[in-house]
Amino acid sequence: MRRPTLTLLAASLALATGLASATDTATTIPQAAVKTAEQLRDKAMKDNTAYAVVESLTTEVGPRMAGSPADLRAREWAVAKFKELGYDKVYTETVTYPLWERRSEHAEIVGPFAQPLTLLALGYSAATPKGGLTAEVVKFDSLDALQKADPAKVKGKIVYVPTHMKPHKDGSDYGMGSAVRVGGPVIASKMGAAAFLLRSAGTDEHSRTPHTGVTGFRDPKDAIPAAALSLPDADQLERVLARGKPVKLKLDIDCGITGMYTGANVIGEITGKTHPEQVVAIGGHLDSWDPGTGAIDDGAGVAIAMAAGKLIKDLPQRPDRTIRVIAFANEEMGLWGGRAYADQHAGDVAKHVLGTESDFGAGKIWRMTASVKPEARGAIEQIAKVIQPIGVEYVADKPGGGGSDLSQMHLKGMAALTLTQDGTDYFDYHHTANDTLDKIKPADLAQNVAVYAAFSYMAAQANGDFGSAPDAFKNDGASD
Repeated sequence: MRRPTLTLLAASLALATGLASATDTATTIPQAAVKTAEQLRDKAMKDNTAYAVVESLTTEVGPRMAGSPADLRAREWAVAKFKELGYDKVYTETVTYPLWERRSEHAEIVGPFAQPLTLLALGYSAATPKGGLTAEVVKFDSLDALQKADPAKVKGKIVYVPTHMKPHKDGSDYGMGSAVRVGGPVIASKMGAAAFLLRSAGTDEHSRTPHTGVTGFRDPKDAIPAAALSLPDADQLERVLARGKPVKLKLDIDCGITGMYTGANVIGEITGKTHPEQVVAIGGHLDSWDPGTGAIDDGAGVAIAMAAGKLIKDLPQRPDRTIRVIAFANEEMGLWGGRAYADQHAGDVAKHVLGTESDFGAGKIWRMTASVKPEARGAIEQIAKVIQPIGVEYVADKPGGGGSDLSQMHLKGMAALTLTQDGTDYFDYHHTANDTLDKIKPADLAQNVAVYAAFSYMAAQANGDFGSAPDAFKNDGASD
């Protein structure tokens, strides 16, 4: 059937949400469910379950590097915690990925002004030769400058590229910073560089704590040593380079891929009473980087989702649809848990009514965006009215992406929200030794739970769907 001509507003909404059949009826949320969601919201604002959960995870397990001995401990902890919170069904789904291990890293300027530097190896980095490597540093002001460089000026050198992220509420500078970290080592390797360094993708200008993170290497044969300098150390290196003399560094990095590892996503469900096969999917990722204890990245996300599900479970009546909470495996090294989940559940995408993941710390949620069919916009507005009193703005013309791991299910066609937290100081601590429990404010964490509990319950009770179907949102341009 030929589509009718769209108005400019309708066209923009269609782009952001996916088109739906003209015969679809509007999705609505019954007033009784709205009232219950308001009660959930208010109860959650005073509830400390999420803080207790993240305190337990960071204390009893601590850092949870994917594939490390703590990986299994974290999975066992998650299974036990779901059961302790009263979830009806708890199970795991296997996730297999390369096992990269960090053992040690050391760097120093050997000339012209000898001194040590503080750094962390990046995920999928190769090791230096035994005893380390010493080479001249060549600096490029941007990733674009590196790409345009003469390979002869790069071959055999240690390539250095700075990043200069500024704090933003929505963390928008991270796109630039992560692009240098992920793409820079790959470009440098192809040009024959001996190693790659970047100024950490972070905003803690006065902290000598480097930020780790993953690179774009996928084949160990292509990898070179790659590491991130703390911001003050990077600034020091740049001052030395500015003296105009050749600068030589010695890097001694022991790390690398040692084989394959099979971990698991851990899933807990509150079974729906009317449509148990239909799910509202929420979650966080269970793994963390190793320097800190993974409190804000992403123990908080796991705790928010677990606590929201528990509040819904404690209601006098079951939700109509199932609430599925997923603690994803190995997000940090390339969304392995999210991609495995999406591959396994692609055939059930229409049954994933609505979903999103929490993976941006523990600051208050201040914005909601959505990728849903046009006929479900009214239901999203109903959700927006419930969470607006606790500080959440609904932006109707911006798509939702589902968060990090659930972005993969959104790519398959799941209707999705993005619930943006206040990340003003998030990149002060992200992927550093300072990602610890003291960075979490219990009241802010409770506000997150209130948002997740309210939206999840309302989606579970909705009359109608939100547009999930194979490839339903492939052109909406959402990203997280």
